Amino acid sequence: QVQLVESGGGLVQAGGSLRLSCAASGRTFSRDSMGWFRQAPGKGREFVAAIDWSGSSTIYVDSVKGRFTISRDSAKNTVHLQMNSLQPEDTAVYYCAAGRLPTVLVEPSSYEYWGQGTQVTVSS
Repeated sequence: QVQLVESGGGLVQAGGSLRLSCAASGRTFSRDSMGWFRQAPGKGREFVAAIDWSGSSTIYVDSVKGRFTISRDSAKNTVHLQMNSLQPEDTAVYYCAAGRLPTVLVEPSSYEYWGQGTQVTVSS
């Protein structure tokens, strides 16, 4: 059974940092892209960041560029999202996802497996 389990969410003040982690089990994703999405209350799921199978190519939504960094440790089957300079508008449930292809992907339909999400709340 394939599982993606996120951790690291919480409550932080504006300007603070959090590091999200996603641990995969049930199969290896070393040849697949990985991504992070988020969903704020009353809004649709939004792409945040993705990393290709090798870790050499990444892509970010404009609103987090320069603040968030996605990375992966394929040996440990994990992916991380370092979030700095957090703002109230970053408040959302953050989801980890495993892609269907090796290259960076931005569309939710391109991802095959999803975690249950972790809440990130940024207070002003």
